[in-house]
Amino acid sequence: MTTEQILLYAVIVLIIYYVGKKIYLIKSIKQYSPADASAKVKKERNVVFLDVRTDKERKQNFIKGSYHIPVTSIKDRGQELKKFKDAEIICYCHTGNRSLTAASKLKKMGFNASNLSGGMIRWNASGLR
Repeated sequence: MTTEQILLYAVIVLIIYYVGKKIYLIKSIKQYSPADASAKVKKERNVVFLDVRTDKERKQNFIKGSYHIPVTSIKDRGQELKKFKDAEIICYCHTGNRSLTAASKLKKMGFNASNLSGGMIRWNASGLR
């Protein structure tokens, strides 16, 4: 086997790993459409939105009433979410990818976390504020 073949196989294995991991996360984390998430927050008291984008992104627009902790700070700032231990935390970002990671981290920390599928792109496209 040549070095090029070994590298090719290594790249293929890495791609399969990351795709598999993403599929696993999508199946293991509850996904909400923007309409369903909005209705749930309005109807139930124990549901909050968590914006996991950067400060710069949040300044552009955000879901009214949401909390903000960038995904890169979730583990360090998890104590700030203790007041939501009994609530469902719906994480959101720009497209739904970082929020999926954030929801997974929060689940590992013992929170009831879910994801806003499609993030702010789908939220804005739905005409929600």
